[in-house]
Amino acid sequence: MSTPAPVSTSAPAARKRVTTLTFRQKKERREPITMLTAYDYPTAMAMDKAGVDSILVGDSLAMVVLGYDNTLPVTMEEMLHHCRAVSRGAKTALLVGDMPFMSYQVSVDEATRNAGRFLQQGSMDAVKLEGGRERADAIRSITGAGIPVMGHLGLTPQSVHQLGGFRAQGKTAIAAKRLLEDAMILEEAGCFSIVLESVPARLAELISNRISIPTIGIGAGAGCDGQVLVTHDLLGLFDRFTPKFVRKYADFHSEMQRAFAEYIEDVETKRFPAQEHTVEMDDAEWDALLKEINHRH
Repeated sequence: MSTPAPVSTSAPAARKRVTTLTFRQKKERREPITMLTAYDYPTAMAMDKAGVDSILVGDSLAMVVLGYDNTLPVTMEEMLHHCRAVSRGAKTALLVGDMPFMSYQVSVDEATRNAGRFLQQGSMDAVKLEGGRERADAIRSITGAGIPVMGHLGLTPQSVHQLGGFRAQGKTAIAAKRLLEDAMILEEAGCFSIVLESVPARLAELISNRISIPTIGIGAGAGCDGQVLVTHDLLGLFDRFTPKFVRKYADFHSEMQRAFAEYIEDVETKRFPAQEHTVEMDDAEWDALLKEINHRH
């Protein structure tokens, strides 16, 4: 009679912390990089446990959490507040803080100082900022200070007024050539990765093949080295609009409305709280209380 194989009681091997080097290695091995946005502790913890490579505390916070019309009003203090919450929930994903509007455009010194705050006060691993050649000096200074930088080209939401709205970019030969040049400039300036947003798929693939650093696409096709989505779009939590490039994996907004309406109805009809939701008092103690208060009165 054969002896049964021993059952392993050891826990699964812990996932290694994702770093900027992991990003480069994944590109070299042609393994897609996964990235999502998060703005709070429970969401960060859930996606970290799911195994996402990177979490972006995006300035999309302004629209999907704080209710602004665009990303421009969100402040450094608000971004850092949410960065700290995310950092408490995520233990292995590479954490990237989005530098808000006017935190890096005024001067190179101010850009470097604010980038440092994301690591020092926000517990981030890296920062992201928008723009091409006009940001090269700031990127050189920030990376020179030892802070990893993720670039962002194409539809850059902080330039929404300059771009004339949320419009796809790089659709003409001249605009596409400039985007390719900008990607090369950002790589030379020291970026470890670049987000490509709302650009033609074959242009994004061309850029991805021409530069050695990973590209992360959002509305830029499958030819990028990785993908990112705003989590509130993915979960169906943001109901004002859904960008064309989003795939909804859930419809949490409708589900939340249903749950809230059911709760309201249960309270109004006194179905909630029921006995199982209630703390009871021992009969002897209750009798003692009644005796005490009746005696005093």
